[in-house]
Amino acid sequence: MSKSFEKYQKRRLISSYFSVVLSITLVLFLLGVLGLLVMNAKKVEKHFKEQIAISIDLKENVKEVEINALQKSLKLSDFVKETRFVSKEEAAELAKEENGEEFMDFIGYNPFQNSIDVFVNSEFVTLNSLEEFKTSILKREYVDEVRYDEDLVSLMNKNVKRISFWLLVFSIVFTAIAMLLINSSIRLAVYSKRFIIKTMQMVGATKRFIRRPFIWRSIRLGILGSIIAVIGIIALAYFIDNNIPEAGILENPISFGALCFGVLCLGIIITWISTYFATQRFLNLKTDDLYY
Repeated sequence: MSKSFEKYQKRRLISSYFSVVLSITLVLFLLGVLGLLVMNAKKVEKHFKEQIAISIDLKENVKEVEINALQKSLKLSDFVKETRFVSKEEAAELAKEENGEEFMDFIGYNPFQNSIDVFVNSEFVTLNSLEEFKTSILKREYVDEVRYDEDLVSLMNKNVKRISFWLLVFSIVFTAIAMLLINSSIRLAVYSKRFIIKTMQMVGATKRFIRRPFIWRSIRLGILGSIIAVIGIIALAYFIDNNIPEAGILENPISFGALCFGVLCLGIIITWISTYFATQRFLNLKTDDLYY
């Protein structure tokens, strides 16, 4: 009878520890994924902003030396990331590929102009900066027109601010939820030991002495759950980088390592704090209250 009871207690204990480790792993993994999103949000924003092109249309009488001089001066500017010369013939070919028609046969001439596509560094992709750039370029005699999608730039900047705000809010809320979920799992594990805690207290053990084994056990479970979560985050990062190379999650190993270390530390800190207050609660309860 006693052996079967011991087996039953051992199974309950293993089940309790498993649920604690599982909840810590899942919550910290999701928190780590959110951290990856926050960490790479700036990179994603930079990538999309730098895809916006400013087209500088050149007049018919422009000389090659003037085109080369303009491109060199643009490349030397901190404002510009990259430039690309597009001849009128190339522009016509691109239009043909997009429309699938020999439109020049209908109109009898090539309506396009030689142009330079300018890709701007992400920090300068604002309406004010682009307008200043446009004004300065239009001062050159051989420049006919400077074009860019104002609505797209305005919409992108507005959405970037909105997404950044909600990512911050979601990070704070999710961190709080993570702490509450881990805390609940640990409190349930400690709850199953409430009579042992009170018995130890009644025979004269100090609160610190009683708390110590519970805290160390929870920290070990926290480390185990954190390590599994970190392994999951690393596997996910490798999967994303292999399938979407543009994401470049592992391009900055220091930031990624700091994220994994942060997840590990968070698992230890949350389990330590949760166990401390959970054991403290049962230490302060009267014996009669343990049954409720």
